[in-house]
Parts: sequence; structure tokens; C-alpha cells
Amino acid sequence: MTDTPLKDEIRRRISMAGPMPVRQFMMHCLTHPQHGYYMTRDPLGRAGDFITSPEISQVFGELVGLWAASAWHLMAQPDNVRLIELGPGRGTMMLDAMRAAQVVPAFRQAIVLHLVEISPALRERQQQAFAALDVPVMWHQSFDEVPDGPAIVLANEFFDALPVNQAIKQFNGWYERVVELDPDGNLKFGLANETIPLFEQLVPAALRDAPIGTIYEWRGDNLPLAIGRRLAHQGGAALIIDYGYDKTAAGETLQAVSGHGYVDPLDAPGAADLTAHVDFQAFADAAESMGARVFGPIAQATFLRRLGIEKRVETLSALAPSELAAQIDSGVKRLIAEGPKDMGTLFKVMAIANPSLGTIPGFELETR
Repeated sequence: MTDTPLKDEIRRRISMAGPMPVRQFMMHCLTHPQHGYYMTRDPLGRAGDFITSPEISQVFGELVGLWAASAWHLMAQPDNVRLIELGPGRGTMMLDAMRAAQVVPAFRQAIVLHLVEISPALRERQQQAFAALDVPVMWHQSFDEVPDGPAIVLANEFFDALPVNQAIKQFNGWYERVVELDPDGNLKFGLANETIPLFEQLVPAALRDAPIGTIYEWRGDNLPLAIGRRLAHQGGAALIIDYGYDKTAAGETLQAVSGHGYVDPLDAPGAADLTAHVDFQAFADAAESMGARVFGPIAQATFLRRLGIEKRVETLSALAPSELAAQIDSGVKRLIAEGPKDMGTLFKVMAIANPSLGTIPGFELETR
């Protein structure tokens, strides 16, 4: 077991207040002001703990930028559109998107960038990256801080990092899963002392007859509701790219990553990234309840192919030196590979939009 400053604090909190719900533990691990994983480091890239699609290939961000320009056209081309990215990382995807948007000058001129970022370390990286950009840029701690008005929202690998609740079914009901201390003072998973009141009425109908020992995860944040409400009432579209499951399902997906490998989530709090799969059905249901229209989810490979990724690679490769052309080709192949554990299959893409926009680019064959 590895000791970290945050582990010591979590031990102290559990000793004083009792077992800690999984959601609270995950929140401390990721966003504790002094020791939280995202608050103290830049975790991206080969020297970090994981790598995301925009870091693998510039083509990813370029296609997202062209998708945003197409959405703006469907929105009747407002002359002041909020282009919002949730969790921009190093700013790589947005910079690539802005470069691609140069082919639609009117769209680029209409943009005000709004970056939602809680990490001081990553915000500093973003400020450096966007310093020379000729587009207004504003930073926010939360989505709710973004000014009202028509919006295009982008989120790549953002929602998987939002804390999850976990419950485990026992013979007499559902109990919240918690983090507690064993006799030696080590962190371990356990169950709350009492069942969750009326939880049988709240759990999805498909899971009400689940066997004893079943784990159910859910996110209690209101962000899907807020996005759906904003787009339905103020106009716009959102693109959500993440890994998860199409339909609400049972099972634990909480995982920790450090140094590009999986580690024990309880081993080194604050020193590893914690994530859990996105429940796209729950997200879609929340957005639709606010009056928005949902498209997908579809596989990332399908989405990128529909946006013309293979044609874009041919164009770039023809203009690039052979070594760079090979890098471009290998990066894109990684994004659209469709094996059971490949990015093109594991990652899914969902769009949310004001109903007036009609069919959203990339989703011409999928509607709910």
C-alpha cells in the first residue's frame, strides 16, 4: 500500500466521521484543493498517466471544429455564439478545432470561447496555449457560470471523471457502498449500516430483480439536465465523447489509472486518476426531460468516418514528409480501430440539440 498526504487525510476523516461514500471519496481524490489529482498536475501525454484522442491525432480536433461550424450553420448562424469546452485539458482539441474553423471565417468571428476548468495547473497550461489566439477566451469554474445565449458545447473524456455513487443489493435492500478502515488502518470498501430508503423505487426497472451482490452506479450531478435545459431554451448543440454503455446496466466500472496502467483505486488517493463509465442512457433521458433532442450514442469510429476522417488523412498525408505521414496514419488508425478493446469501439459519441436544428452532422442515421 502507498501512503499519500490525501490518504492520511481521508483516514482522519473516516476515523472522525465514519465510513465515506464512494462518491465523496472520488471527489476528494480528484478535486481536493491541496492534494486532488486534477488540482496539482498535468496528467496528460506520454509523460503523464493517460493520453486522450486529441493528443493522439490533430485530425480529431479538426473534425470536431468542423462539426461545430456545421452546428452553427444549423443554428441560423448567430453572430455571438458561446463555444464551450468542458475540461479542456491542455487545450489541444480546441486549438485544433480553431485552426480547422478558419475555413469558415464567419463562424470563427462569431465565437467567444468559454472553457470550464477547475484545475489550476491545467488552466495555466491553457492560458499559455491560447495566449496568441485571435478569439476571445474566458474561463469558468462551472458550466452554470457561462453567460446565457446560443451555445455549442464540447466534452471529450469529461463526464467519466465526475464522481459516481455506488450501491450494492443485499437480501433486504440496497446499501450504499463506502470506503472504510480495516483493523490495520488501511482503506477498504464496505457497506453503509442502513439500507438506502425507498431505493427500490428509484433504481431503474431493469435492475429491480438483480441478484444479491449486484453493484449499481449512478451520477447525482445535474449537468446533463443543465445542458439539456440550456440548449432547449437558448439554442445550440452539444457533442459528448466518452467511454461508457449505451443502456443503463449493473456492474462496477470505477477504475484508477497511473503511468498508463491500472492500479488499485484505494492505493494512492490523489496520485492516480479515478474514472467510471458514462451511462449514456441516463444522460440522454435527463437531457430529453428538459426538452432537448438526443442523437446516438454511436461508436467513435462510426462518427469520425462519417465526418470524413479517412479523406482528411489522405489530404494531410499527401502534403507531409513520409515520416510525418506515417505518424498521421498510425494516429488515426488508433482512433478508429474497432476491436473489442480499441478506441473506435470503446468510445461513444452522443449529440444533444435544440429540436429546431433537425438532424445533427454525423448522426444522420440515428435518432432516439
